[in-house]
Amino acid sequence: MVDSRVTYTESLETINYPKHGGRGVVIEIKDFSLWYGHQQALFNNTLSIERGLVTALIGPSGCGKSTLIRSLNRMNDLIDGLRTQGQIHFSDENIYNPNVDVIGLRKRMGMVFQKPNPFPMTISENVTYPLKVDGIRDRRLLDETAEKALRAAALWDEVKERLHANALGLSGGQQQRLCIARAIAGDPEVLLMDEPCSALDPLATAKIEDLIYQLRGQYTIIIVTHNMQQAARVSDNTAFMYLGKLIEYGDTRTIFTNPKHGRTQDYVTGRFG
Repeated sequence: MVDSRVTYTESLETINYPKHGGRGVVIEIKDFSLWYGHQQALFNNTLSIERGLVTALIGPSGCGKSTLIRSLNRMNDLIDGLRTQGQIHFSDENIYNPNVDVIGLRKRMGMVFQKPNPFPMTISENVTYPLKVDGIRDRRLLDETAEKALRAAALWDEVKERLHANALGLSGGQQQRLCIARAIAGDPEVLLMDEPCSALDPLATAKIEDLIYQLRGQYTIIIVTHNMQQAARVSDNTAFMYLGKLIEYGDTRTIFTNPKHGRTQDYVTGRFG
């Protein structure tokens, strides 16, 4: 794991980037715009998310990163006055078609938020909550799922002796990994992470970054981050956004070392942001 204190340039020199060929596209964003009432937040964004890779969304505060990632599982639908234009295709279906099962969509896209949000229940119950919502009561299946998800989230060895303790007693970093375990317990195809490390200390952040690296390939991961070093360390592709618009998108190494757009160059070199 790369030390979280190094510069993004040093990070780029140590990363072993996987090859991208032959994976295919899992999410296709086409001319997508969004309004909150009369205020437009996203402007005609077009973006293809490759299956099994980690895609980072970077850009200054208020540029539309979180709005875009929350559009992918229609979390923004909960906001009054929301209006969208354009399309987002997931597995060849426009998720904004009127007949789309939004609850089913969200099950296929697990989400991890900025701050850890474990439920006030046991560690085991937190992980198996999505299954119980679906009516699954088989204790053996629930226990197997809890162990599998906690192992995948690199948390099993730390909590296996206290699965029936309250999850709120875990550290912040452990709580966030628990939330990742809960997100993957329902076997989603995509993991959406909206600044998952912003509330964590450097050690906990390093563990989450290690986990993201381990989960690549098993899931398509989209992560919003303000931290350019983090984007350089964990992602295969990077999208730079500014004022609600996608400015540049491509291989992470290229975005950080040889961007095509001057504004991207200014951002990744710290001239603004």
